[in-house]
Amino acid sequence: MADKTFINKCSLKEKVFDNGGRLLNAAFNVAELSRHANAEGWVRIVIAPRRQPDEKGKTHYAYKDEWQPKPQDPQAQPQAQPQQAQAQPRYQEPEQDVRDGVPF
Repeated sequence: MADKTFINKCSLKEKVFDNGGRLLNAAFNVAELSRHANAEGWVRIVIAPRRQPDEKGKTHYAYKDEWQPKPQDPQAQPQAQPQQAQAQPRYQEPEQDVRDGVPF
């Protein structure tokens, strides 16, 4: 596995509320993020929890996601896509006996 490219100029702190809710406060230095941008201007990052919060209270860290899709082999045969089953309605109206005009 290749070395990770860490996003150093960022602050990631998790807040846990009394009711169990959680959120992640994130701040990134735009100049550093722009150095990691791809040709289309996107930066893919992974945010992972630290084992222990640091002295400044940071609970997470970020690194650049280096994943790249594998190039398609032009000689490869296209795989047949599995056919999806027709969606069945979840509820069907029962057939009503209308001989006496009462549906039940």
